Amino acid sequence: MKNKWILGAIILGLSFFVAILFAKPIGVSTQFSVISGKIHQIVHDTISETALIEEDSTRDSGYRSSNAYYDKSDGKIAKAIMNLNNYGMLFFISIFIGAFLGKLTMGKKLNANNEIPKEKLGSKRIFRSLISGALLLFGARFAGGCTSGHMMSGMMQSSVSGFIFAAVVFMVAIPVAIGGETR
Repeated sequence: MKNKWILGAIILGLSFFVAILFAKPIGVSTQFSVISGKIHQIVHDTISETALIEEDSTRDSGYRSSNAYYDKSDGKIAKAIMNLNNYGMLFFISIFIGAFLGKLTMGKKLNANNEIPKEKLGSKRIFRSLISGALLLFGARFAGGCTSGHMMSGMMQSSVSGFIFAAVVFMVAIPVAIGGETR
């Protein structure tokens, strides 16, 4: 198939549609906060069940936290921290499983001489990728969402912020990608 991206776009669109239809919009960056919150909860008890506190018994989430970030949105993040068995965590773990299965099925891409291109190897590239990913994640959490939540799910829901975010991402990403190719 000459235009494999079309098939990928259709599969991606259907995946987002099914997720919204049966669960909720796709987004994953909050799960990084949930994982770090679980570690925080183990080290320093910051979350309590609201059923134990009379004035908080009407909270929908059932949890309250002394940490303002975990407590926002009526304690939804606190609830996710205390109950890791949820849709978001399943989606988060599935990303790694999918990447592993993709690596197994796709194999290594070879150049014309049937060799792995040298620029694809080495710790320098891995280090740059890790730093770039960390910066992207920091920016996503700082903005209150992630690329999949803002752009993909946001645009599917006709969110103005989703369209603005997508435009800015492409305005920055295309020149950076073109500049990276010349190095």
